[in-house]
Amino acid sequence: MSAGRAGADLQKDKVIITCAITGAIHTPSMSPHLPVTADEIVEHALAAAEAGAAILHLHARDPETGKPDQSPEGFEPFLGRIKQSTDAALNITTGGSPFMTVEERVRPAAQFRPEVASLNMGSMNFGLYPMLERYKEFKHDWEREALEASRGLIFRNSFADIEYVMQECYGNGTRFEFECYDISHLYNLAHFADRGLAKPPFFVQSVFGLLGGIGANPEDVAHMKRTADRLFGDDYRWSVLGAGAGQMRIAAQAAAMGGNVRVGLEDSLWAGKGRLAESNAEQVRMVRGIIEGLGKSVATPDEAREILELKGGDQVGF
Repeated sequence: MSAGRAGADLQKDKVIITCAITGAIHTPSMSPHLPVTADEIVEHALAAAEAGAAILHLHARDPETGKPDQSPEGFEPFLGRIKQSTDAALNITTGGSPFMTVEERVRPAAQFRPEVASLNMGSMNFGLYPMLERYKEFKHDWEREALEASRGLIFRNSFADIEYVMQECYGNGTRFEFECYDISHLYNLAHFADRGLAKPPFFVQSVFGLLGGIGANPEDVAHMKRTADRLFGDDYRWSVLGAGAGQMRIAAQAAAMGGNVRVGLEDSLWAGKGRLAESNAEQVRMVRGIIEGLGKSVATPDEAREILELKGGDQVGF
């Protein structure tokens, strides 16, 4: 049996949990539990892995202000520490922040050669400014400025940008978490697959509920899955993330449909209506309960590696 066939068969019984630890959307003033410093990122990441996350999706922040930091130097204080303390696969973002150039965004993944790197599959409006209706006071000037600036923000991920990231990272054996915020992004991925630049099995992370992308209605989730099935057949592994309040509802729907899930404080600060999540691990435990309540089981890091055909943690550059 081929590795790809074995991974597909294993996927029928296992659900991969990815946990996105801090991200670049939420700001420190929005939650006291959002990890900012290297020590906090390490603590949250290890607890999430212990709770059942097979993949840890990582961003860096300035330890003083919490502003997104996409320099390799920003990642160095925590990458090695996390790797030494858990078997979870580490995923380094190439999305960074929508305000950064693609050259800035790709540097950590190109240098550290992780098992997985995220890759956004299309340009889009990226509206964060509605958060200004909920949050009135900020600790740092950059927080309000970034939210307000998103009214005119286009998150650029052109065909040239996408190809650039692929060229910088595929030669290192890194596989991609293809982040698809809309149906068109699936077609963009199919374009790169047709050109032989994207390599199966494709790990498709469907993103729901961000202003500028596809919505969070159950039909939106089903439509994304139907389209991916038609375009990629057995050559892809499906995962979902729901932004904000839709996080667990969308995860439950996708898990019931045979998909994988992503949670974490990057995507949602909540652990129930009006209740802030106190840690990433809390969200992992919540979604694990949903998965196991459906009669499914959570994939271990090694099972996730087999399903996604990852190179292994001994072949990274940190």
